[in-house]
Amino acid sequence: MSSSTTPQETNTTEERIRRFLAVASHDLQSPLRHIAMYSEILLEDLEGRISADEKQSLTTILDKVQTAQRLTKALMTFAAGTPQVARESVNLNAAAQTAWDEAIVEIPGTDATLVHGELPELRTDGALLTAVLRQLFANAVFHGDRDALRVEVTASQDGSALVIAIADNGHGIDPDHQGRIFEAFWKLPKPGRIAGPGLGLSISRELITAMGGTLDLASSSENGSRFEIRLPA
Repeated sequence: MSSSTTPQETNTTEERIRRFLAVASHDLQSPLRHIAMYSEILLEDLEGRISADEKQSLTTILDKVQTAQRLTKALMTFAAGTPQVARESVNLNAAAQTAWDEAIVEIPGTDATLVHGELPELRTDGALLTAVLRQLFANAVFHGDRDALRVEVTASQDGSALVIAIADNGHGIDPDHQGRIFEAFWKLPKPGRIAGPGLGLSISRELITAMGGTLDLASSSENGSRFEIRLPA
């Protein structure tokens, strides 16, 4: 929240976020369940009658929808004030690539590229971490305003924490706006473009907090922005 936000306003905003998450997550459960069910039926009924590529496409649909089901269930527990975070081995290379592929699909026509070296594995909630990375990637591309936008992911150890940095070479965030980007329902001005509800970064920060970590804007200038996720190593 901004420095001028009162505790009462903060509590009201957090309650609005939780109500939004509860309603949205609940309403998504039924269509996701049906997509998963029909995907499984098609895989069983068409076994031996479709090509390997077609089978892989159906398998991918089922995998994606099951991940979405996990995410919406996690958001429902978060909205109820009892976040349930899985602890599993997460391949950060795979999580970053999945998040990037999903973010790029939502922003067609971009020539942005993702760059990363060999990233480590960590024990955390893979679905939640991928969702946060997808949001950070989407923000970088949506607000990048630069040809050949480059988004780089690095990871380093800092004591007992793993620091995951997401840096881009965009035009950066106006200093007047940097203090508000994690504020719920606030939208970074973008002339000529339709912005989302203004919850992406605020929810991402809450999810990382539930995972025992932090999410912050480390730096931003005319040369680009750098966000840092710190999670228990």
